Amino acid sequence: METTNLSKIRRESMLNTINEIKKNVSDEATLNNLSLIENELTKKKYGLIWEEHQERVDKELETQIPTFEDVTKKMIKKNDGKFNFLLEGDNLHSLYLLEKTHKEKIDVIYIDPPYNTGKKNEWKYNDSWVDENDEYKHSKWLSFMYRRLIIAKKLLSNDGVIFISIDEHEIAQLSLLCQDIFGENNFDYMIWQKTDPRVDRNTNAKIIRRFKNIHEGILVCYKNKNDKIFNKMMKLPEWKNKQTNPDNDPRGPWSSGIMSYEEGHKNEDKNSKNYYSIATPSGKVYTRHWFVTKEEFERLRKDNRISFPKNGDGVPRIKTFENEEKDYYMESILRGVGTSSTAKDELLEIFNDREIFDTPKPTKLIKELIRVASNKNSIILDYFAGSGTTAQAVYELNKEDNGTRKFILCTNNENNICESITYERIRKKVNDNLKYYKTAYVPKINTDEENLSKNLMVNIKNLIQLENGIEVDEQKVRIILTEDAIDKFSINEDELNVCDKIYISSDILLTSKQTKTFKDYNVEIYIIPEYYFDDEIREVA
Repeated sequence: METTNLSKIRRESMLNTINEIKKNVSDEATLNNLSLIENELTKKKYGLIWEEHQERVDKELETQIPTFEDVTKKMIKKNDGKFNFLLEGDNLHSLYLLEKTHKEKIDVIYIDPPYNTGKKNEWKYNDSWVDENDEYKHSKWLSFMYRRLIIAKKLLSNDGVIFISIDEHEIAQLSLLCQDIFGENNFDYMIWQKTDPRVDRNTNAKIIRRFKNIHEGILVCYKNKNDKIFNKMMKLPEWKNKQTNPDNDPRGPWSSGIMSYEEGHKNEDKNSKNYYSIATPSGKVYTRHWFVTKEEFERLRKDNRISFPKNGDGVPRIKTFENEEKDYYMESILRGVGTSSTAKDELLEIFNDREIFDTPKPTKLIKELIRVASNKNSIILDYFAGSGTTAQAVYELNKEDNGTRKFILCTNNENNICESITYERIRKKVNDNLKYYKTAYVPKINTDEENLSKNLMVNIKNLIQLENGIEVDEQKVRIILTEDAIDKFSINEDELNVCDKIYISSDILLTSKQTKTFKDYNVEIYIIPEYYFDDEIREVA
């Protein structure tokens, strides 16, 4: 039975009234205002709605272009490999630039944003503390998160994933926001047991006689959920009952598990992506709501992970191999990956202070999230870096499996956190290369295209280093911006013998002789991408 949509009826009535008013109005300004009202009335009718707020960074970007400054005195060089990066400044500023250098290149993002609890001095919005008395605290927080998540989605690779730690204060709102940005089918929810009741004593439950709060949420958002397959975590004991291998599958003995419930099919949502028909080898058709989408089923069937009992006539089931069941895959409830208490113990060991943060995360938790979602050469981003736990997690995981993962961390320097906490933790606990950048600006108002281009080219070096994880030392790696400079370099044998690669301006045209020279000396040539600042330069053209 179709229900009566009262909101739709009222909305259509108001739109009709506006159309009647417009027939008798000739003033252009009034017509424009009426059109704005129409636009508001026809916006989406389901989802999270909040009052948008403009951030200081957005205002600054109207007259300035974001760039980075390389703080060379804080560079850490431990080996000849690629560099990790610590970006100091407003993370929205950093994300704008990362969109230029790392679009669709980040495999895993982990963030632990402000929980918006209303506590004094928890987080700032536009340089002002947001507390429980701020009537727009939820709207400000959602505006704050929305801008960053929109860019984060653009940074994720095709099978990339973002993990977001959050507690009860904003989990409902953030869940809706994430589903709005990433899609309802690209969303999952996990629980992290942050307290071990056997060790961490919570007397509040006894005093107020209600349940103990021993968990936090971790929201999981995928770029494309169907393309994401998580890795295993750790080994589990042998199966108690030995399984058989009736089809002689080369992967060994297996058991089978259900793909749908047997009851309740009449009441299932027939518009769901999980509602479809499957034909068995014998030709029998089963139509119902399955635990996997049709795309996932086809992938499993192609990989011979579907069994049809009763001689090919029964309801399809998923094959689980004995040798795989010994492995542990991530579940929706995360236990045994450290607690808030162990996280504070880590801070005590590094900084001799357990109370640097109210809600620190243990290295093991983040390490396991990265383990299951990354490959050995993935790039990991954390744009609420805090004490730098993600950096330590990446480093420790690389030590375990000989990986070459690299991290990019972003944080502001409120209360000197970036310099004295994040950077110091990396320096003490991460034995790897690091570059330290600070956010900066180049003015674009009243600047002609030639001067603007010249100013921005000075900052190209930092973006080249960031995108490629390298150090431009002007010996092994060089940047050359003019034809005069390339002419001199191409005939300097001493410099050619040392150089491995050069990045040249797209305006430079190499002669056939220069091309042959560079090939003979094994010097790789790269064109500096125009997308670094192409849009900004065109704005003043």
